[in-house]
Amino acid sequence: MTHRDEVPAVREPAGRTPPAPRFVKRADALRNHEQILAAAEQLFAEHDPRTVTMDRIAKAAGVGRATLYRRFPDPRSIAVALLDEHERILQGKLAYGPPPLGPGAPAAERLSAFYSAALDLLERHLPLALGAEHGPARFTGAAYSHWRAHVRTLLADAGMEDPESGVDILLSPLAPEVYQHQRHTLGLSRERIARTLDRLARRVLSDTDLG
Repeated sequence: MTHRDEVPAVREPAGRTPPAPRFVKRADALRNHEQILAAAEQLFAEHDPRTVTMDRIAKAAGVGRATLYRRFPDPRSIAVALLDEHERILQGKLAYGPPPLGPGAPAAERLSAFYSAALDLLERHLPLALGAEHGPARFTGAAYSHWRAHVRTLLADAGMEDPESGVDILLSPLAPEVYQHQRHTLGLSRERIARTLDRLARRVLSDTDLG
């Protein structure tokens, strides 16, 4: 007979596996997430990012389609997740880093420094940028909004009469497709492109400063 203060043991029905502890599920989810990102980054680097499908990513990552779609709706969202951390680092340098990339330098120097830093990012992570920011999607991303606000502020600080109409023109050389064409179709070096953008920044904003 069971004593009234005793709590009978709860037994799992025969044949039923006890649920995995929560920390095990979290570890599995983290491992799947890392496998997905690693597999996608390799596929983006080895193939045209626009041809990479969710099926290919799932197979390369060794996860099921349902697992993949629970985390990401499409290949672009995976590329965005991979590129996001690199872009956040640059955003922090623009806001808090030393001049000329950060605050404290003339607008022309800051724009030139931004061009150089953005080219570095494209040089290292062009496949990701092509997967995340190609076509109209580039203009709706968080990074483009941040770059746009930064460059618009520089134009306004330099006294440009209509910075709103000029900002997208000055950002257009940083489109991933443009950089891909210049670097890999025309064979221009990163340094040559940077020198031209430096001259562009100084010519546009120095002329604005003067009048």
